[in-house]
Amino acid sequence: MTDDLSVPRPKPGQLLARGVCRHLLGHDFVTVEELVPESGLRVDVMALGPKGEIWVIECKSGRTDFQTDRKWHHYMEWCDRFFWAVDADFPIELLPDRTGLMLADAYDAEILRLGPETKLPPARRKVMVQKFARHAALRWHAARDPQVGLAG
Repeated sequence: MTDDLSVPRPKPGQLLARGVCRHLLGHDFVTVEELVPESGLRVDVMALGPKGEIWVIECKSGRTDFQTDRKWHHYMEWCDRFFWAVDADFPIELLPDRTGLMLADAYDAEILRLGPETKLPPARRKVMVQKFARHAALRWHAARDPQVGLAG
């Protein structure tokens, strides 16, 4: 009997997310991937900064990925700043000017443009910090004990 413990190859957007998370850690932000702020939405990366700031980063691997995304504008109400993370080949002229922009690869990222800051209301911030903490804790639990099969 053989156990197939191979890890699936990451998708292009997941590789961008990894680079974004690495970069943001250097700015003292902690991150989680694929967080659900509300039913029907799932952000690629949510970052929590040292002063409690909340950033959402959407990773786009190409023109089609961006053009078929109909939900991204709903993410802006769940963060203080919103960013796109794209690779060097992405046509950045497609991206809205009033959003943040990161150039990323699988190993790092660079913030090219800060989008406008729109502070979350205190009640929503509290909800998001709690979701962030629960998401991170569930992911850690699942990593430690994969047979539990937690949804996070």
